[in-house]
Amino acid sequence: MKILLISANKSVQPYPVYPLGLDYVSAQIPSQHEVEIFDIHDFEDMNSFAGAVKKFSPDIVGVSLRNIDNTDTSDIKYYIKNYQLLIHKVREASDAPVVLGGSGFTIFPAEVMNELDADYGIIGEGERFNFFLDALENKKNPLEIPGVITRESSEIIPPPWNEKIERKFRPDSTSTGFYIKNGGMLNLQSKRGCAFNCIYCTYPHIEGKKLRLFAPDEIAKTARELQDAGAKYIFITDSAFNCNYAHSMEVAKAFAKAGVSIPWGAFFAPSNPPDDYYRILADSGLSHVEFGTESLSDTVLAAYRKSFKVKDVMRSHELALKSDLYIAHYLLFNGPGEDKSTFEETLVNAEKLSYTVLFMFCGMRIYPHTELFDIAVREGQIDPSQSLLEPVFYNSADITSEEIIKTIQDRYSDRSNWVIGSGGRKTARLIKMMYKQGYTGPLWEQLIQ
Repeated sequence: MKILLISANKSVQPYPVYPLGLDYVSAQIPSQHEVEIFDIHDFEDMNSFAGAVKKFSPDIVGVSLRNIDNTDTSDIKYYIKNYQLLIHKVREASDAPVVLGGSGFTIFPAEVMNELDADYGIIGEGERFNFFLDALENKKNPLEIPGVITRESSEIIPPPWNEKIERKFRPDSTSTGFYIKNGGMLNLQSKRGCAFNCIYCTYPHIEGKKLRLFAPDEIAKTARELQDAGAKYIFITDSAFNCNYAHSMEVAKAFAKAGVSIPWGAFFAPSNPPDDYYRILADSGLSHVEFGTESLSDTVLAAYRKSFKVKDVMRSHELALKSDLYIAHYLLFNGPGEDKSTFEETLVNAEKLSYTVLFMFCGMRIYPHTELFDIAVREGQIDPSQSLLEPVFYNSADITSEEIIKTIQDRYSDRSNWVIGSGGRKTARLIKMMYKQGYTGPLWEQLIQ
């Protein structure tokens, strides 16, 4: 069969993100099938996209939906209408069944199926797409495969993928060339699953709570392939790279052994690392540390069910700083437990963080399958049966998002390293311009004061 896989994510704010998931999906498809991957960034407009679909003439079309929205109350972007247009163009060009998947789809499978009028969907990890193809080829019922649904079938969450996880990177593809040309950033995973208990997070729902650690040598081999393809920076997409300190250090050492010489970065929990942890990683090429700090008030951190306290944040920051790393902290205001005093406490502590960038988000996106959903229901902020597909945010009763943003803007307008949300369109335009001038990587380090 001719299989067309499509990355539907056209967002470039703050920068383009390589469609890693489709590398894993395509790796599972047997060689007797002809596989083509379309990245929406590769096309000038939707008409040229439709023309390419028609020319390829697929038997099956798989569409990966990475995000439903951008979760940023300061600059809300909702992507469903973009996806509707994409599916419409696919339908114009082909009679092939449309199969949806991806992390965004997995959070809202039934609603997205109806909104996009798709034929099938695969909840959870996309490696099961191969089983789906096998069922169709052999005229079996694909709904017997865990996670496969139609618009009429019930939504059943499958267990995490427990077979071999492989990636098929395509260094010469047009898609790879786009990301190398626009910032030089490619990405990889070192594990799946998330054992943390953060009240708002969808990672445990999408990947499961049990960590599945990839072999460090295999990760390093992939990193070297990305480098050899022209990547100038690698981002590790794990929910938190350091949720297993021993494994992450082995990965870093494997990078050095494999000859990975380009800089790399990841998300980190600002927990309590070994004294030499960030130095070991820095010696292996780590350049950018992005801490999921969320708050600098222990009261709020406890309410968010974080695994660390403010003292751990400060220690992590100092250890990273001493290792000559670029550091960013992500703060998430106005969730459960936030009030005027905890907000002020966070601001006071934030001023103690030297040589860093702060990305400050206001209001927690409410997703199903999270503890935040249950909290919002109990507090009457949402009805348990209402749709959350269009962005709905939790807001504390004791302080408003408007108060928070105004206070930050009034007090810290002279600090370019204190950024509301991801920086919005202005920042995105600046980054795009810098990429055209030859800059690479995430570039937020340019803001550090």
